[in-house]
Amino acid sequence: MTTVLLHGLGADRRQPLDLFTPAVHAAVGADELIVAPDIRAHGGFLSVGDPADFGFDRLAVEVAAAVREAIEDAGGPSPEASAPLTIVGISLGAALALRIALDDLLPIERAVFVRPSFSDRSLPDHLRVFPVIGQILADAGPAGADEFRERAIFQHVVAASPAAGRGLLTQFIAPDAARRAMRLVEIPRNRAFRDDAELAELEARGIRSLVIGAPRDPVHPYALAERWAAGLKAPLVELPARDDGLPVQTALLREGIARWLQHTRA
Repeated sequence: MTTVLLHGLGADRRQPLDLFTPAVHAAVGADELIVAPDIRAHGGFLSVGDPADFGFDRLAVEVAAAVREAIEDAGGPSPEASAPLTIVGISLGAALALRIALDDLLPIERAVFVRPSFSDRSLPDHLRVFPVIGQILADAGPAGADEFRERAIFQHVVAASPAAGRGLLTQFIAPDAARRAMRLVEIPRNRAFRDDAELAELEARGIRSLVIGAPRDPVHPYALAERWAAGLKAPLVELPARDDGLPVQTALLREGIARWLQHTRA
């Protein structure tokens, strides 16, 4: 069997591998094939392209193709010829996992959506900070971090969550951040789903899902995780806030995913 792991905006494949591999192996065994592609303009995907390349429709097709290629390279059968896949995505990865499942780009059996940040709105308030970072990176490069710290939009995030503020600053030190700044400008303009009725289609297709969120996260609002869970008719796991201790949050995240994967195997 195969599990697909998808990273967040500005991260790369190492993020979900580090976070989720222990949970997957604990739940389904160390022989599970784990595939974690880099999304366009992230990690080893060096091409940036044009603004239109960052639409979720195109990104989802690219990710699905990368998954198929990785499975083939590992000597596995095509997804259609083997057991359906499990897909786990965090933030941007959650949105792409949803699109892959809804658009039937891969045969998905189970889906885990961690800290969703995209909805049916283009550029919602909680994602407006990313185009600001992208423009500063394009204009000033990584040295623009000092300017960003002075912006009211950053101060607003830090006031709600110092951990979230530190996370935003990592965008300035990500590999090749300035050349890839377009990703931060264009990706937040996407909608993850059309409306709540589209979310409900996942259950109607027999795809089981889990949503995981945390309070006091201004970039990944817990209310949005609640909306995803309600629309998907999925269980919702509430983690402690990152500001209360990242190691504890990570441990409970892995525990929650492992428990759900074990339960849904039965």
